[in-house]
Amino acid sequence: MRPFDPARGKWIPWIFAGMMTLVVAVNGGLIFAALSTFTGVTTGRAYDQGRVYNHVIEEATRQAALGWTAHVALAAGRLSVVVTDREGLPVAGHMDGLLQRPLDGRELPLSFAAPAPGRWSAEAVPPAAGQWEARLTLTGPAGRHLDIRERIIAP
Repeated sequence: MRPFDPARGKWIPWIFAGMMTLVVAVNGGLIFAALSTFTGVTTGRAYDQGRVYNHVIEEATRQAALGWTAHVALAAGRLSVVVTDREGLPVAGHMDGLLQRPLDGRELPLSFAAPAPGRWSAEAVPPAAGQWEARLTLTGPAGRHLDIRERIIAP
């Protein structure tokens, strides 16, 4: 039998302290990564919007009943929009809107001109390349409106 040696177990508390330090360091790194990266939420007040989702469905049904179709394109620094009805005829009206970058929420207001009925054009030079969303509203005859949401890629 060996005699008792108090120095023999001195390293055990250091192992415990080292493991706890490692756990705290890893958790700190994970917390930093969680707080400094994209949250995944692109809509403010998402819970409240979820509660009124039936209104969103009703609005989509109303817009589908109009039978209007929008085509949005970004080329050579201009955003072009063409809106036609069920028969393919142009829909006249007033266009308002902006470009929004989904990643960081930056917005670029647009000022539209109508070179022809059912056609609108606006100067649009996004400050950053990548994905943008055209958020447009066409107010047509008799006050009817069409909300247009179209993802576009800026070069």
